[in-house]
Amino acid sequence: MKRDVMWTPVKEPGFEYLRLIQDDDGILADAWVIGIDNNAAPFRVSYKIRCDVTWVVRECSVEVINGASLVLQRDDAGHWKTLSSDFDGCIDVDISVTPFTNTLPIQRLALQTGEARETTVVMIRIPDLSLTPVVQRYTRLNDITYRYENLTKPYTAELIVDSDDLVIDYKGVFKRA
Repeated sequence: MKRDVMWTPVKEPGFEYLRLIQDDDGILADAWVIGIDNNAAPFRVSYKIRCDVTWVVRECSVEVINGASLVLQRDDAGHWKTLSSDFDGCIDVDISVTPFTNTLPIQRLALQTGEARETTVVMIRIPDLSLTPVVQRYTRLNDITYRYENLTKPYTAELIVDSDDLVIDYKGVFKRA
């Protein structure tokens, strides 16, 4: 599979272009995001996420243009090589400025309709690249709709996805361009 996908934020100016490649070696997501941060300052960030064939994140690199960068790597035992033990058990990453990272647990969990599961993620805030472990829950409501819940900082949203589990509509936050 090779997909090119674009999203726009609902409430402020911005744009994301993502190229997703899935082959026998795994999954690669390569994207650019431009937008406005909470302080009304423009930002531009690029990220790459490499997953194995089961959608488990193996590496995530993020670079804020004219700013900081980071590379996270996960070993076979599930430990993040460059992070403290506070992040052990975090399987996925969630980059604050993209709906794509919701696809990671949705694909990996492969929920049936009515089923819900929790996962712990490394939350990456843009533009400062601060990192926090966050507990999330995904509930599959029907063939194309999921309820996303941040259990660490209470927040709930509805996600509409396509046949590849890529977000079409992250209610009130992102829309497919």
